Parts: sequence; structure tokens; C-alpha cells
Amino acid sequence: MSQITVISGPERRRVWTDEQKRQLVAAIAAPGANVAEIARRADLRPNQIYRWRRQIEQAARGFAEVQVQVHPDPAPAMGSAITVEFERAIVRIPAGASPGLVSAVLRSVKP
Repeated sequence: MSQITVISGPERRRVWTDEQKRQLVAAIAAPGANVAEIARRADLRPNQIYRWRRQIEQAARGFAEVQVQVHPDPAPAMGSAITVEFERAIVRIPAGASPGLVSAVLRSVKP
């Protein structure tokens, strides 16, 4: 006859908030971060943190942080209606530009 062990009690699966996931993903992005150590401290496996990172990146695709600044003198914009500044490029969009052209130009600039 074989023996069966029944384990009862609370479920082991934990629920992580979005903020907790973002904090762990941010922790592995720090210079010199050790993913295995961060995962061990959080009592999970490193591949879970990598999965959350992929999910966060996929959710953020197509969105960018935008900071709006009002210039008191519109002269520096050279008649532009909108100025978009990336790390390595500045795009000035005139008021009469077509939406298709604006979209194509902004897609071509790799931030």
C-alpha cells in the first residue's frame, strides 16, 4: 500500500502589485545589479523578474513621457507649432503639417 501526503493551508502563490513589479524591474536596471541576488531577496526566481520586465516594456511600447513647457517668446521655435526634443534630435513641427507626415517623421526618430 502506498502513502499519500495531503498538504493543506494557504496557497503558496503570491500576488505582486504593479508597483512591486516595477520596483524589482528597476532594481535590476541599476548599475552593478545582480539579478539572482535581487530575486533571492524577493523570494522568487530571476526569470520571473525578466518576464515582468518584458511585460512592462510591451505595455510601454508606443508611449513616451511628454513634458510640456511654455515658451514666452515663440521666436526660438522658428514658427513651429510643436517642438519635440529627443536625446539626440529636435523635431520642429509647423502648424500646417499633415498628420501623416508628422507621424512618419516621429516614427523615424529613434529616441
